[in-house]
Amino acid sequence: MRRNLLRGRDSHSEERVGSIELFFDLVFVFAVTQVSHIIILHPDARGFAEAAILFVAIWWVWVETAWVTNFLDVRPMPVRMLLFTLMAGALLLSISLPQAFGPRGLLFAACFVAIQLGRHVFMLLALARHAPGNYRNFQRIIVWTLIEAPFWIAGALQQDEAARMALWTIALLILNGAPMIGFALPVLGRSETRIWNVEGHHFSERCGLFIIIALGESIVVTGASFGETAWSAPAIAAFASAFIGTIAMWWLYFDIGAERAARLLAKDEDPGRMARLAYTYLHIPIVAGIVVTAASDGMAVVRPLGAAGTGAIVALLGGPALYLAGNLLFKRSSGGAYFPLSHLVGLGLLALLAPFAPRFSALLLSLAATGVLVLVAIWELRSLRDTRRALSA
Repeated sequence: MRRNLLRGRDSHSEERVGSIELFFDLVFVFAVTQVSHIIILHPDARGFAEAAILFVAIWWVWVETAWVTNFLDVRPMPVRMLLFTLMAGALLLSISLPQAFGPRGLLFAACFVAIQLGRHVFMLLALARHAPGNYRNFQRIIVWTLIEAPFWIAGALQQDEAARMALWTIALLILNGAPMIGFALPVLGRSETRIWNVEGHHFSERCGLFIIIALGESIVVTGASFGETAWSAPAIAAFASAFIGTIAMWWLYFDIGAERAARLLAKDEDPGRMARLAYTYLHIPIVAGIVVTAASDGMAVVRPLGAAGTGAIVALLGGPALYLAGNLLFKRSSGGAYFPLSHLVGLGLLALLAPFAPRFSALLLSLAATGVLVLVAIWELRSLRDTRRALSA
């Protein structure tokens, strides 16, 4: 492309997320909801495994698009058409999710591969004349995508679910492993994060907005479940617990951690390295925790009384545990010397609940898990008062 479609980099101004990027993200509200419903409908080992594979695939579709829009100016028409096309593919991908391990496996795999390859080819065309270093980086990326793609297609062609799961797991290992080694290849070499030219304010805001999407999906799932069930005191209590838990999760991410990490990313000498670790990888357990917690809240609202099943127990305790662990790692990686002891204590309390969980109802487990999240939020609120004042100044 002769026209330069890249964002201008001005050290004195902050790049903001464009409205078309928010529009693109709307598809992923639907995608995340689909994953939560898979857990609700199939709360067993296979259901959790399938949901995990599909979720990680969706995450990479979104986060790699976030990387691309961090490089590209989203106002020119070619970039807008790229995002509209990716939206169409992501919508088909989302529609296929409930039956991705059934008759719609090929649709899922074909959409995933087409989105990944199409986006990378566009970047090669956009970068060739204007950013030689990043152009070479995307050459490496597209080769790794071509290595990964046959496993998605071969898995989709398998009739046996276990074989499909195994092949797609290999594809995800390649997808997650390639950035860790800098997309290293024998002839093309290895990518250095310093040449990725990440705009920190934009990237951190972009990831924060995806957290908002996931939390919004949690409210949608819980509200839909509550609206379809008979209202009783236990159901109302479960709904209230879910809502308070969602507020606590918002607080744990956005009150201090997100703002501090955004400032650090904007000032980092190697923002590509931090964006890869803190935002690309460490946000996976954060968002996964929200998704699993949303599923558990839906289960608790529909069936608050009676002994919680194994799947409900895993979701009710595992969702908050994933969220706390992800936030702990994220804040540790982006908070300098800060170690979030409150999060570690919260994980310990959830672990202490696990042996007694089979004796509890879904409502009691929901209340206990929410109590842990609220406790951690209050602890951090009180212990980091000086940090909050400094960020507000």
